Amino acid sequence: MIEELEKIPNSFVMRDGLDFKFYASGSWKKSSSGKTIVIKNPYNDKIVGAVQACTIEEADKVITMANESIECWEEKTQRERADILMKAANLIKEWANPLGYIMMKEIGKPIKSAVSEIIRTSELFEATAEAGLQQEGEAIYGDAFKGFSKDKMSITYRVPLGVILCIGPFNYPFNLTGSKIAPALMAGNTVVVKPPSQGAISPLFFGLILEKAGVPPGVFNIITGKGSEIGDYLAQHPLVDMVAFTGSSETGKHLASVVGMKPLLLELGGKDAAIVLNDANLELTADAIVSGAFSYSGQRCTAVKRVLPMPGIADKLIELVKKKTLNLSIGDPEENATIGPLISSKQCDFVQGLIDDALRKGGTLLCGNKREGNIIWPTLIDNVTIEMRIAWEEPFGPILPFIRVNSAEEAIDISNKSEYGLQGMIFTENIDLAFNIAQELEVGTVQINGKSERGPDHFPFLGTKSSGLGTQGIKYSIEAMSRPKGIVLNLSEKGKLIKECKYD
Repeated sequence: MIEELEKIPNSFVMRDGLDFKFYASGSWKKSSSGKTIVIKNPYNDKIVGAVQACTIEEADKVITMANESIECWEEKTQRERADILMKAANLIKEWANPLGYIMMKEIGKPIKSAVSEIIRTSELFEATAEAGLQQEGEAIYGDAFKGFSKDKMSITYRVPLGVILCIGPFNYPFNLTGSKIAPALMAGNTVVVKPPSQGAISPLFFGLILEKAGVPPGVFNIITGKGSEIGDYLAQHPLVDMVAFTGSSETGKHLASVVGMKPLLLELGGKDAAIVLNDANLELTADAIVSGAFSYSGQRCTAVKRVLPMPGIADKLIELVKKKTLNLSIGDPEENATIGPLISSKQCDFVQGLIDDALRKGGTLLCGNKREGNIIWPTLIDNVTIEMRIAWEEPFGPILPFIRVNSAEEAIDISNKSEYGLQGMIFTENIDLAFNIAQELEVGTVQINGKSERGPDHFPFLGTKSSGLGTQGIKYSIEAMSRPKGIVLNLSEKGKLIKECKYD
C-alpha cells in the first residue's frame, strides 16, 4: 500500500513527513499560520501525517469563494451533476485500497472494514446520482379550495440552499463525510468540508477525486483545523446556509445554540438498547449483539450499548454472548483484529471510568476490564442497575452492560428514559408483539431481530431527543439540502381572453 501513496500529486502534499494541504477554489494551499495538526496512529502512536491548522481569515475566504461559486454549479443540469458524481464514484472505487490503508493508519479501523467504508461511499455516490435524477417539481391548480379556480396555478420546484458546511466524524471519516457531500452537490449547493482533526487525511482525498471528476473550482472546498479555533466561526458565518454535522450530542447541541436560524442536519449519539424476549432465537440474538456491540471496538453511534433480557433467557443469553465475545480477535488493525485501539487515551480513560463505576456499585464483571495502550479488551458487565453510569452514558468503546428486567413494560420504560433516541432492537419470534413494542419505543428506528446499524443508505436514518435533528438517507438528504420554491400564475386575464375569442 505504501507504493500507492507515491501516486499522490505533489500539489496535494508537502513531501516532508506527508504534511497535507487544504483545498480551496480548486487549489491546494498551505496555511498562512505556518502550523499543522499532527495525526498519530492510535494503535502504535506513530505519526501518519499532518494537516494544516487554518486560520479564521482563511475560513472566511473559503466560505466567500464557495458562495461566489453557487451560480456556476446551480446552472448545471441534473444530468450534468449526476454524471460528475458517477465519475467521482468510479474514482473512489479505484482508490479504495490505498484510501482504506490510510484510514486504517489514522483512526485504527480494521483494514477490511476501512476498505469496505470506501467502497460503500462509492456506491452511495452512485445511488445519490440516480436518486437526484428522480427529483421532480409539480403544478397545482387552486380549485381545491372555495374561492379559487383553475385560473390560479402554483408551479413548485426545488432549489439549492446555498453553501453547505459539512462536518464529519472521526469514526467514519470518509463515508459520513461523503454522505453529506454527495446529496449537497446533487441538490446544486456548493460545499465546505471541515473534517475531524483525527481522521482528516482520508476525507482530504475528496478534493482530488471531485476535481478529477469535473467539479468546478470553488464549488467544493475542504478546510482543516481545530474545531475549537475555527468550528464556531464556520458554523456561524453569514454565508453558510446549512450545517450538516455528525458527532457527539454535546457538540451538536452547542452548534444548535450558536448557528441561529439555519437549517441543521445533526447525527448525534445513541444508547441503543436490545430488548430480548423469552421466545427469542438466542443464537441469532447473541451473534447480533456481539457484532453490534464490538464492531470497530464499539466506536459507533449505532452500537448495541445495553442489553435488556427477560428472566427466562437471561442466563443462557449472557453465557452465549460471553462465549462469542471471548473469541473476538484483539490487536493490530492491519491484521483485521475486531478489537483495536480507541481513538485516544482520553477516550480510554472515559470508558475505564464507566467500568470502574459499575463494578464499584455492584456490577458483575464477566470478561474484559484489561487495557494495553489504547486497546481496551471487550468488557461484559452483568447485574447492571439504573444507578450506574453505564446504564445511561454512551461509552463509545467496547463495553456492554446487561440490565436484567422482569417484563417488556420495564424494558420499554428503561429504554425510553434515556436522553438518547437513535435506535432500538427487539428480539422475539412474536412479530405482533414486536410491532407493539416498537411503537412504544421513543427512537428513530427499531430493528426487529437484527442489530442496530446505519443503512442501507436509501433507508431513512434519524434520531429523536439528543440523538439528532432531521432525517438522512439519500433522497431525504437531497430534500433536506434543498427547498421548495413556488411560482404562482394568476390566469384570470387569459381566461377572459379565451371566452372573448369563443364568441368572435
